[in-house]
Amino acid sequence: MPPKQAGLGKGLDALLKDSAKLAGTDVAAAERIPLDLIDPAPWQPRRRMDGEALRELADSIREQGILQPLIVRRKAGGRYELVAGERRFRAAGIAGIGQAPVIVIEADDCRALELALIENLQREDLNPIEEARGYRALADQFGLSHDEIARHVGKARATITNSLRLLELPPEIQQMLAEGRISAGHAKVLLGIETVPEQILLAKRVASEQLSVRQLERIVARHHKTRRETRGTEDIPDRHLQHIEQELQKLLGTPVKVHSSGTCSSGKRRSGRIVIEFYSPAELDRLLQFLGLQEL
Repeated sequence: MPPKQAGLGKGLDALLKDSAKLAGTDVAAAERIPLDLIDPAPWQPRRRMDGEALRELADSIREQGILQPLIVRRKAGGRYELVAGERRFRAAGIAGIGQAPVIVIEADDCRALELALIENLQREDLNPIEEARGYRALADQFGLSHDEIARHVGKARATITNSLRLLELPPEIQQMLAEGRISAGHAKVLLGIETVPEQILLAKRVASEQLSVRQLERIVARHHKTRRETRGTEDIPDRHLQHIEQELQKLLGTPVKVHSSGTCSSGKRRSGRIVIEFYSPAELDRLLQFLGLQEL
């Protein structure tokens, strides 16, 4: 594991001054190297880039050149690895630029990852999932605690912890969050839902109905209240009911509630009901088709 560095966490400009002794925006003082000698960073936190915005940046680079140097570090064999400037690097490639201005720094893996993360956080606004994955990389690859990550990137510890919790959501919801179909506020509320099918269905409802975070909070509060009231009046053990509900939810792909009045003296179940939830006409149609009732 790479050693932790005491100099981390001072922000991109300060780190660049310490490492390169050059101002990050001084193109004239930057070294120029062929673009094809630069390899992308394997840990680049940004995964999604707007294609139209990238083409616009490429057009600007054709007209004016690269106005801010790329940050790179040396590799074996005379090659370089990109540390910061992923958008400029990609746009320069689209523009067909042969050489790029660069600042070459000395940085181990931990510092290189932090520089890439800080630059994106400060200048390009990572989506919430990219941000969380950047923090996860700092924690998993370099053993940094939440407190240490918070100091390094200039955020509150609670911000880091809440961001990392987003990675507990199922991949489908993470994708919706990355695409901007739901917000980080919505995602945090969905973390309070017990089952994955319910989380996904509520996330889809948020996206389709354009629900606010406050509206989602009210829906989830009603959901919890209903479950508490139901559990309080049932005689069948919660664990047994939960197993039945979970199996039905897996089968139907939607929240299911099993309500029972308990058991009689012989041990047999009394009457009860099964409630299958849906959140849109399309969802109802899907359930009807699954149950063979599409002609209704």
